[in-house]
Amino acid sequence: MKRVCIFMLFILLLSSCVCPSPPERPVAPIASISTDVPTAGPQPTPLPTDAPLPTETSTPAPAPVAPAEYQLTFEATWSAVTHPTDFPPNPHFSGLIGAAHSPGVRLWQVGERASPGIKNMAETGGKSSLDGEIDTLIEAGDACVKISGGGINPSPGVVTLVFAVSQDCPAVSVVTMIAPSPDWFVGVSALNLLEDGAWVDQKVVELFPYDAGTDSGASYTSPDLPTEDPDAIFRIETDPLLADGRVPSLGTFTFTRLDG
Repeated sequence: MKRVCIFMLFILLLSSCVCPSPPERPVAPIASISTDVPTAGPQPTPLPTDAPLPTETSTPAPAPVAPAEYQLTFEATWSAVTHPTDFPPNPHFSGLIGAAHSPGVRLWQVGERASPGIKNMAETGGKSSLDGEIDTLIEAGDACVKISGGGINPSPGVVTLVFAVSQDCPAVSVVTMIAPSPDWFVGVSALNLLEDGAWVDQKVVELFPYDAGTDSGASYTSPDLPTEDPDAIFRIETDPLLADGRVPSLGTFTFTRLDG
């Protein structure tokens, strides 16, 4: 009996040692983690290692414009045929006077009061006062060349003069008195001969009459009647310069480039 008990104990110990272990669970593989940071949009193509680096480009400055020479031809057409109302005896124009200057300068302007020089020119045909104003502009660097020439006596007629312009002084102002008259004149104000970086070959300007606003006379031969409070310069659109309901031009200024 003792042997049987020992045998049974041995069998129990043996069965406890050979019990199978539970199966191992499969371990899922760990996904690899990328350290690259995604960027939006297409990526630039890298330059070859031997390619030259890009360089910045700048727009070159425009080449300076050389001075130019012009002929001014004043052709007066004012006559008893073009302006028949009260046409005066001895119709003529005073000597031409003006300047080549910077575009921002005004020797005279419609809607502005006449300077003493313009007043004197329009009332008497005198140049000296306007000469002084132009000299002052030249000394200040606002004008470069004085323009001065003969008049026309009698009208109709033609007179010419030659002058120079430059990049700093491409604009021209030229005037002449309608004589006889209280304070009437024709001319151009700050006419620019430099267009789109080039000198114009030719420019023709119709000349219409202006009142300097300094004398209140109403006809060609009115006695002096100084305006106590001068008016601004204005274009004349009334008698005696009316003809067929309009005021015709009194002639033309033609600017022709000589060295083009």
